[in-house]
Amino acid sequence: MKLIISGVFGRMGKAVAALAAADDDVRVVCGVDIAPGTADFPVAERIEDYKGEADVIIDFSHHSGTVAICDYAASRGIPLVLATTGHTEEEKACIAAASEKTAIFMSANMSMGVALLNKLCKEAAAFLDGADIEIIEKHHNKKLDAPSGTALMLAEGIKSVKEESVFVLDRSSVRQARNKNEIGIQSVRAGNIVGEHEVLFALGNEHITLSHSAFNRELFADGAFKAAKFLVGKAPRLYNMDDLVAQK
Repeated sequence: MKLIISGVFGRMGKAVAALAAADDDVRVVCGVDIAPGTADFPVAERIEDYKGEADVIIDFSHHSGTVAICDYAASRGIPLVLATTGHTEEEKACIAAASEKTAIFMSANMSMGVALLNKLCKEAAAFLDGADIEIIEKHHNKKLDAPSGTALMLAEGIKSVKEESVFVLDRSSVRQARNKNEIGIQSVRAGNIVGEHEVLFALGNEHITLSHSAFNRELFADGAFKAAKFLVGKAPRLYNMDDLVAQK
């Protein structure tokens, strides 16, 4: 597999490069980054500067580069794994348009464990009719967005089986008793927490909690690497972790 890594000198990019170096079936043909650094393969500042062959792109850079990367992938028919978050509406439209021309894998969280958590939450929501559902997410004190993209992904997953659900992001602004259709999402920002997500299903006589804890960020690189292998040879459309879990 010939691989392009965008954001190659970032922590996640370096982790993907290390995974590729340890895999005899994978070769990094180009890295892309505006930051300085050294690598055992060619590195370009702009992805469009690479004219050679590639089987897949993994993007761990920044969502501001999404339009350029999607345009490149679509024009060349190269599958793309988007591991960035925080996309604007314009960027989301570009992703959707590019997915009509090449396979694109996109997820708010690249962890295989979170993908399984999402699947289990949907099953629990469908089975536990009438349960109060609350999501508590915890991250390090440098994280800018709240709630996390993963918490919103879990909430959207639950809403896919409970269409009447509404999200409540700040319960202090709600001056009434809890509505049965609510999915509350609470955010904690403290210390160096990598990422913790807990989903509570509360019934009258029992509570069920599903949770996931990340202990290092390299697990996200591993998930993106697995997604890249999955994506090679796939037909054009937008894929996500549900597709990856379904093949297990």
